[in-house]
Amino acid sequence: MPQPLWQPSQAVIDSSNLTAFRRSAEYLGGVPLPDYAALHTWSLEEPEMFWRLLWKQAGVVGDTGRDPFVIDENRMPGAQWFPEARLNFAENLLAPGDDADEALVFHGESQPVRRMTRGQLRAAVSQFAQALGALGIQPGDRVVGYMPNMPETLVAMLAATSLGAIWSSCSPDFGARGVLDRFGQIEPKLLIAVDGYFYGGKAHSLQQKLAEVVAELPTLERVVVVPVLEPKPDLTKIPGAELLADFIAPWSPGKLSFERLPFDHPLYILYSSGTTGVPKCIVHGAGGTLLQHLKEHLLQTDIKPGERLFYFTTCGWMMWNWLVSGLAAGATLVLYDGSPFYPDGNVLFDLVDEEQIAVFGTSAKYIDALNKAGVTPAKTHDLSSLKTILSTGSPLVPESFDFVYESIKADLCLSSIAGGTDIVSCFIAGAPTLPVWRGELQCAALGMAVQIWNDAAESVVGQKGELVCLQPFPSMPIGFWNDPDGSRYHAAYFERFPGVWCHGDYAEVTDHGGYIIYGRSDSVLNPGGVRIGTAEIYRQVEQLDEVVESLVIGQPWQGDVRVVLFVHLRDGVELTDELVTRIRQRVRENTTPRHVPAKILQVPDIPRTRSGKIVELAVRNLVIGEAVRNREALANPEA
Repeated sequence: MPQPLWQPSQAVIDSSNLTAFRRSAEYLGGVPLPDYAALHTWSLEEPEMFWRLLWKQAGVVGDTGRDPFVIDENRMPGAQWFPEARLNFAENLLAPGDDADEALVFHGESQPVRRMTRGQLRAAVSQFAQALGALGIQPGDRVVGYMPNMPETLVAMLAATSLGAIWSSCSPDFGARGVLDRFGQIEPKLLIAVDGYFYGGKAHSLQQKLAEVVAELPTLERVVVVPVLEPKPDLTKIPGAELLADFIAPWSPGKLSFERLPFDHPLYILYSSGTTGVPKCIVHGAGGTLLQHLKEHLLQTDIKPGERLFYFTTCGWMMWNWLVSGLAAGATLVLYDGSPFYPDGNVLFDLVDEEQIAVFGTSAKYIDALNKAGVTPAKTHDLSSLKTILSTGSPLVPESFDFVYESIKADLCLSSIAGGTDIVSCFIAGAPTLPVWRGELQCAALGMAVQIWNDAAESVVGQKGELVCLQPFPSMPIGFWNDPDGSRYHAAYFERFPGVWCHGDYAEVTDHGGYIIYGRSDSVLNPGGVRIGTAEIYRQVEQLDEVVESLVIGQPWQGDVRVVLFVHLRDGVELTDELVTRIRQRVRENTTPRHVPAKILQVPDIPRTRSGKIVELAVRNLVIGEAVRNREALANPEA
């Protein structure tokens, strides 16, 4: 019988936040909850009790209000969580710890290491918040960042949300049009940006792009610039711009003031990838985001006060929003800006040892790239502090599970997680008390009524189908921006199965209660009427040493669909007839004849979004003669 790749020790289980919470739930509910599965079932059967207990156990700062704590608890969309509650998101992130405790550490290419205590962070937020207040920023106003993952970004977000303003951000590698496609829809009052950034050993100026962006955002009342490339950049071509130091100079650090607002007060505006049109502006509420992130940090990831939390992310990916909430769990954040392969593939593992990182988050593509590059941290690094690796962004193939345990560290919890921008959190998560099975995500997250449905809307186990969620949860979007009747929001998630959230992932639940993600539903291939997840093909093709990465689409062809595979090969490697034969043979032997590509083409690069996800739909549209309407959403549109 197959065995798990990793199992937690009894000591890990007994000392976990999850076990302590499970015992509290047993006491509160008056029923035995012997394991994770029982706790998960209870969280769905008693949702009001579960989320109230989480509020209390996590130490949320605010007033829950009076009973009932959820109205229309079975209505989706439409359930109202904590309808009388009042809280402030920034207050909760800044509340834990003493002033002397370390809040964050920043490492960046060609930049000095910077550290901030909790007291220093509170002081910086106080100054920035006073400057925003003097500018007239009020609850509901939009404050946006065109920023790297650095301390000033976090300070600006906390200052804005302390006042009840809405925060939104893009990373500086976005082109001007991509930024305007996002910020142009939400009419911000203040923009904070850098003059440039470092990546891959090179300096990249942002001044020209910033001038273009500012010129087309007429609602801006101020542009605050953080100098990175030079101490005093020339701001004369950017209307309303001033340096950060000048913006906050009139204000001394003082006592922080927090605007406590309703549970569903808008906190963040996040964006869909935008590869098939202008991005959707997804609005998330403060209370739901906070509770979900506390659940995932404390219970699903087992973060303890003072532990170092790292996620390799930009400010254009929702994992940045997830990362910074770690402050509310008492974690010390490790922020990094730069390439994960500069000067070589060891840079982030050097960081693990230097900063004693406990939880290391990254993308599945990064883990695969490490494997391809022959990086073996287990041989070169200590990594004794590392207890958890998180992976998301795309499916983590079984061979990448093997690589982590063989070449990074044998004794850690590898949690592949899945959710997304749509819910700013996870449907499928990790659990420190559960084993890790090869190729499987560990479990459905607490409070998330996840099932896999077939086309007849029947729940199935051991079969592929649509990932759905049957019950409301607090971090559902409060809506889309400029969608007054909710029709676009409804169409995005509830059109296929009325009253049920259809997430758009093609997936399977296993006998262990774990999950396998096969790719996005809208990119599922259908040759001969057989549904095939693209991840099944990638897993086979990318095991070949010659293949760096691949992308597969289904092309309408002679009344059917044929599978077309594009391969990006190692430098100096050509796609020979022999290699084509080996690719097809490997796919056929390890999947089915239906999976075998009818056409295999070599390309110099694979197009991807700025958060690193390959864009199958955009390529398919190009192949069938439809326009790719928003190339600005791509990191490498020339591909």
